[in-house]
Amino acid sequence: MRLKTSLLKEPKHKELVSCVGWTTADELYSCSEDHQILKWNLLTNETGLVVRLPDDMYPVDLHWFPKTVGAKKQTQPEISALTSTDGKFHLVSKMGRIEKSVEAHKGAVLAGRWNYDGTALITAGEDGQIKIWSKSGMLRSTLVSQGCPVYSVAWGPDSDRILYTSRRQLIIKPLQPSTKVIQWKAHDGLVLKVDWNSVNDLILSGGEDCKYKVWDSFGRLLHSSTSQDYPITSLSWAPDGEVFAVGSFNTLRLCDKTGWSYALEKPNTGSVFNLAWSADGTQLAGACGNGHVIFAHLVEQHWEWKNFSITLTKRRTMQVRNVQNDAVDVLEFRDRVIKASLAFDHLVVATSLQCYVYNSRNWNTPLIFDLKEGTVSLMLQAEKHFLLVDGSGLYTFSYEGRLISSPKFLGMRADVLNAQAVSLSNDTIAIRDKSDEKVILFFDAMTGKPLSDGKPLTHKLEVLEIALDQCGPSTERKIALIDKNRDLYLTSVHHLGKEPKICKIGSMVHSMAWNDSANILCGIQDIQFTVWYYPSVVFTDKELLPRTIYLKDGSEFSHAPHILSYVGTKVTLRQGDGSLVYSSVPLYSTLLHEYSTSARWEDALRLCRFAKDQSLWACLAGMAMANRDLNTAEMAYAAIGELPRVQYINFIKEQPSKESSLAHMLMFSGHVQEAEATLLQSGLIYQAIQVNIDLFNWNRALELAVKHKTHVDTVLAYRGKFLQTFGRKETNKRFLQYSEGVEVDWEKIQAKIEMELFKEREKAANTSVRGSVASRHL
Repeated sequence: MRLKTSLLKEPKHKELVSCVGWTTADELYSCSEDHQILKWNLLTNETGLVVRLPDDMYPVDLHWFPKTVGAKKQTQPEISALTSTDGKFHLVSKMGRIEKSVEAHKGAVLAGRWNYDGTALITAGEDGQIKIWSKSGMLRSTLVSQGCPVYSVAWGPDSDRILYTSRRQLIIKPLQPSTKVIQWKAHDGLVLKVDWNSVNDLILSGGEDCKYKVWDSFGRLLHSSTSQDYPITSLSWAPDGEVFAVGSFNTLRLCDKTGWSYALEKPNTGSVFNLAWSADGTQLAGACGNGHVIFAHLVEQHWEWKNFSITLTKRRTMQVRNVQNDAVDVLEFRDRVIKASLAFDHLVVATSLQCYVYNSRNWNTPLIFDLKEGTVSLMLQAEKHFLLVDGSGLYTFSYEGRLISSPKFLGMRADVLNAQAVSLSNDTIAIRDKSDEKVILFFDAMTGKPLSDGKPLTHKLEVLEIALDQCGPSTERKIALIDKNRDLYLTSVHHLGKEPKICKIGSMVHSMAWNDSANILCGIQDIQFTVWYYPSVVFTDKELLPRTIYLKDGSEFSHAPHILSYVGTKVTLRQGDGSLVYSSVPLYSTLLHEYSTSARWEDALRLCRFAKDQSLWACLAGMAMANRDLNTAEMAYAAIGELPRVQYINFIKEQPSKESSLAHMLMFSGHVQEAEATLLQSGLIYQAIQVNIDLFNWNRALELAVKHKTHVDTVLAYRGKFLQTFGRKETNKRFLQYSEGVEVDWEKIQAKIEMELFKEREKAANTSVRGSVASRHL
C-alpha cells in the first residue's frame, strides 16, 4: 500500500495553508493566512473562493460538524468551527457566512474539535485553557487551566474523555470531575499534535523531538518511530483506524496502526501543518507551508486467497493474478474503491456508490447492487454470505446480492466496529458491545434477531477480540475470545437455557484465527505459534486438551506478529516490521475433522495409524467421545496410554440400557447434573443415587433417596462404610437423623440393587423388541 500524491503546479493560496477539512468525500475546504477559504471539488478539479476573511483574522484550525448526530444522519455537514489567532472561534456555514464569533481565549485558539455526536465543541488556547462549548457556541465549562499552551486536543471514542498536550506530556482527562486523570511523559520535546481513534481506541502523538508514537488509552507505548529529519507538524488517523498519516517538512508518511511505515513521500510542500482524511478513508489532504494543498489517495492495496493475488493498481482499477497459471484479469469500476475482501471463492468490492461481488471462477460478470451509504468501514465474509458495516448499520448480504438481514441492538454504534469486535459465520453474527466490553451479543445471520432469547454472553473481564468457528452445524457453533488478561476462552453460542460454560484454553494469546475449512484454531501464544487441533475437546475431556496442541517455535517471527488468515494449511502472519511471513500446519488434522464430520471412523483410525502422531490420536479420542462412538474412542485412548479411560468406556458399554450409557458418557465429560437429570427422567432412581454415591456427593444422594422414598438404607450403608474406612464418626445432622430409624442390612441392600439392575435390563430388552417389531411393520 502507498500514497499517490498530487500537487498543482502553482499554489492557489498566496500564504501558508493552516487547515483543511472535508465536507463530502470529494469536496474539501482549505483556510490560509492569505485570509481566503477555498473550496476544492475533486470530481471536476475546480477550485473556487468561498469567502475572504477579515484582514485581522488568521485561521488556525478547522473542523466540520460531524455527519452523524445521535440517531439522526445529516446528508453533509453544514457548519464548521474555525479557530483563529485573535482568541476567537467562528461558526462558519458552507457558503462562507460567519454565523457566530465567540471570544474564547486570550491569545490564539490553537485547536477546535466537535465531539462524535455533535453535542459539544472543545477549544484549546495559547493561554493554557481548554473550554467546552455547546453546539450554539455557549460556554459550558472551563475544563483545564495550565501555565503552558495547549497545542492539540482530541476527544475520546465515547466523547467522555479528552486528550491534550502539556509541554512534553500527554494528559487524558475524563469529563466527570471525580474520575482519575492519566498523565505521562510522551516526548523529549514539545508535543505538537495528537489524535485519538474511535475504532481502535489508540492514540497518536508527534513532537519537536522528531518522533511520532502510538499509545493505548492507558498511556502505554506501543510504537515509537526513529528520529525523523524534522519535527512532526501533523498527524491523523484514517476513520477505520487501520492506518494513519504523518506530516513533516517536505514529508508525508503512511503508517499501519501498529506503527510501521507503508510508504514515504517527499513532496515539495514545506511543513504539512494539518492532515485530514475523507469520511470513506480513501483520500487524504494536507495543508502545506508553501501555500499548496496536497492530495493523496491509497493505491497498491493487496489481497491474497489461495492461488489468487489481487492488487488495487488505480483508484478504480484492480488487477487479479492467478499464480497457478499466471492468468491476469483487470477489473474496472465506475467509482473509486473504498473497501474490498477476498475469501471463500468470492471477491467483494465496495465503491462509493455500489457493491460488486465476483466469483473466482468468473471475473468477467460481477453481481452489482447499490449501497445506501458510500462509507463502508468493515467487510467480513463467511462461506454463504458477507457482512457490510457502514456509518448507519450492519447488513448481511448473500453472494447473489440479496439483503438477508440487518441486526440492530440498543445503543448500537456501527461507526466504531472493527474486525476484532465483530465476527461472522454461516449462521451467526457475534458483536462485542461497545458500551460494556464484557458483553458479547449474538444474532441469527438469516433473520437478524438475537439468539438465546436475546440473552447476551457476559465474560468476567473486558473482551479484546472475538472469533466464531466456520464449520459444523449451527447448534454446535463455538466462539473463541481473548480477554484483557490475554487469556483465550472457548464457549458455545447456544446454551439451551443453561448457564454458559466458558473454558480457558490458553494464556498470553496476542492474536488468533479459525481455519476456513475445519474447526481448528491457531494463535500467537507468548513466544510460540500454537495450533489447537480440536479445541472443542475441552467440553468432552478437558485433560486431553494439552495433548491436542501443535506447537511451533515463534523465534522465526519478529516482535509482535499478528495472524491475518488461516486458509487450508497456510497461516499468513504480519510481523511487527510490516513484512508478511507464512507458516504451514500439517494437513492430517484437517483430514481428521473431515472424517469425523462424515462419521468415517475407520478412515480416521487408518489416518492416525499412518501418521503415528499422539496429538492426532488424542483428537480422535475426543471426537469419538463427542459423537458417542465408543469403539473408536476405546482404540484412540488405548493408543495414547489412557488405560483408566479405556476401562471406563468398557464399563459404559456394559450398561444394561441406553439411558445409563448416555448418563455415564455425560459423566465421562464432567456433566454430572445432566447425567443425573437423564437418569431421573428415565425413571432410573437408584442409578441416579449411585452416581452421587460414587462421586461422594452424600447430601445429594440422601436428598434423592428421601425425595423418591427408596434406597435410603443404601445411602446410609455406603456412607457408614466410607466413614469406617477413614476412621471417622458421623457428624452430619441429616445422616444422624435418618440413621436412627433405618436399619442397615447389606444382604437386603445387595438384593435390592440386583433387582434394580434386573428391571433396567428387562426394560431395555422390551424397548428393543418393540423397536424391532415397529420397524418390521413399517
